[in-house]
Amino acid sequence: MKKFTDQDPETKSPDLVAENIEELKNFFPEAFTEGKIDFEALKQLLGGAVDEREEKYGLNWHGKRNARLIALTPSTGTFRPCPEDSADWNTTQNLMIEGDNLEVLKLMQKSYASKVKVIYIDPPYNNGGDFVYPDDFQDNIKNYLMRTGQIESDGRKNSSNTEASGRFHTDWLNMMYPRLKLAKTLLRPDGLIFVSIDDVEVAGLRLMLSEIFGEENFEGHIHWRRRYNQPNDPTKMLALVTEHIICYARDKFAYKAAGVGKIALTGGFSNPDNDPRGDWASKPWKVGSDQSGTRYKITTPTGRVYDEEWMGELTTYEGLLADKRIIFPDKGNGPPRKKYFKNEREVEGQCATNWWPHDQFGNNQAANSLMEKLFGEKNLFSNPKPIELMRGIMDVANVKNTDIVFDFFAGSGTTAHAVMAQNALDNENRRFFLVQLPETLDPENKDQKLAADYCDKLKKPRTISELTKERLRRSGKMVKDENPQYKGDLGFRVFRLDSSNIQAWEPDRDNLAATLDAHAEHLKVDRTEQDILYELLLKLGLDLTMPMQQKTITGKTVHSIGAGTLLVCLATEITIAEVEPLALGIVKWYKQLAPAGETQVVFRDSAFADDVAKTNLTAILQQYGLENVRSI
Repeated sequence: MKKFTDQDPETKSPDLVAENIEELKNFFPEAFTEGKIDFEALKQLLGGAVDEREEKYGLNWHGKRNARLIALTPSTGTFRPCPEDSADWNTTQNLMIEGDNLEVLKLMQKSYASKVKVIYIDPPYNNGGDFVYPDDFQDNIKNYLMRTGQIESDGRKNSSNTEASGRFHTDWLNMMYPRLKLAKTLLRPDGLIFVSIDDVEVAGLRLMLSEIFGEENFEGHIHWRRRYNQPNDPTKMLALVTEHIICYARDKFAYKAAGVGKIALTGGFSNPDNDPRGDWASKPWKVGSDQSGTRYKITTPTGRVYDEEWMGELTTYEGLLADKRIIFPDKGNGPPRKKYFKNEREVEGQCATNWWPHDQFGNNQAANSLMEKLFGEKNLFSNPKPIELMRGIMDVANVKNTDIVFDFFAGSGTTAHAVMAQNALDNENRRFFLVQLPETLDPENKDQKLAADYCDKLKKPRTISELTKERLRRSGKMVKDENPQYKGDLGFRVFRLDSSNIQAWEPDRDNLAATLDAHAEHLKVDRTEQDILYELLLKLGLDLTMPMQQKTITGKTVHSIGAGTLLVCLATEITIAEVEPLALGIVKWYKQLAPAGETQVVFRDSAFADDVAKTNLTAILQQYGLENVRSI
């Protein structure tokens, strides 16, 4: 029975460095000598593809090397379940994770790598007042817990990224780079990322995304008009009414093969002739003035003859005519027009333009009004995004039933509201995953006072993430009230980032006896069975919303996760006499569940009376085909 320990790679997020080296070894085994990379040999194998110039095109800044290292460093944290903060815990497929998104992105790799269809983020715009704290690649979990007041601080203060720091752009780039690097690996091959930004960092963001995703995967630079009134700012030469949304594909070719980006086909479609193929619109068969085509004569039903250049060959026209796809307006006198059907265009996709007007994709003022309607208070959030913008992004990205939409700078929770509203509209089941830092709200800060006071009214901690969760609850209720017939998922499971449930071995060299006594129990004593179960899901690469069942076998609670994919017994004591009936009871349940793939069975390591009990239980389980037996 193999034991999970804090030193076991399985208890950490993926080691991306080791994975990269292994992949390199598969492609270029001759570039390795005694397990180490021979860079001279590798350069020879790559030939002209190696760029050895000192000066090269790209984006560089102080700390970039460390930012890259941070992205590659595994995390040892976990997500602790918070059913009391959730909605429809037992049935929902949606996630809201409270914590530092850098660590969350690392910890999600095993369960959700290559599974997310769309990432949308609205990160801090670096306007001088954004919450920033430095990432610590040595132990960012501890760094996060200190800076959010969950453990005793070492005296360092949270700060804003001000221009006076002398590193106005550098701090922001160091914060964004590892997060974007990790985000890429969560996207499906046909996935897309959309990042909102303003003028301050748009140039750096574009270069950084090109480096991470590849310049060839750039899909577009969207200009979104976020306000409809004309601002009057005497400090500006140009009044700013737009923001930028930069879009990249994970793999442009996979994305195109899966379905080109599109927008909703609104207006112009009808069915005046009751065509069984549904609503249609039309366009001239005659070529435009700046085009060339094929010349031939076409006679209308009334006998009028048009001798023009047309969009297709005569045989093509005759086929369309036979298929009743050619119409002649003006009671049969007009020039021919080709029908195109709405349902076909929806499948083919219609390319969106890079200009997104506020009347179609929403605006900040309307978003503020929606927030006031939801909360009954004004200005709880600064410039929340409108749900129309997010629904437009889902439309362009062709997000469909059960696809995952991920936002790891969740803010007010607009992304989740938009997903729920769209699901209710077309009766689908898209999933949302959100991450929000529990950033403390200061009631002495005039920009945060209203939000802090509202948290007091809720009797919740004064953090942005508490408001995010409340927005999700209220959004779900609003969607249900507006769509009473909708029976789909309007809930969400809340998890909180924390240190691992497994005790780290931190010996006190001056008092080893006390250290050994403190580590007699391998798991932290203040953690629940549910905490441990969800860490197992996370570390074994299983979905955090997998269904769970439990059964009592010889007085011990046994959990089945994912219809028998994982069987867990965390009883604190298993005697020698209990070993055989417990093992046979588990085998019986396993056969009833009949899981499709391999099943893992996990026990609490300290529960066994001795190694004999542990060995006997393992032997019985393996005798009946349960080969993968572990302890934690």
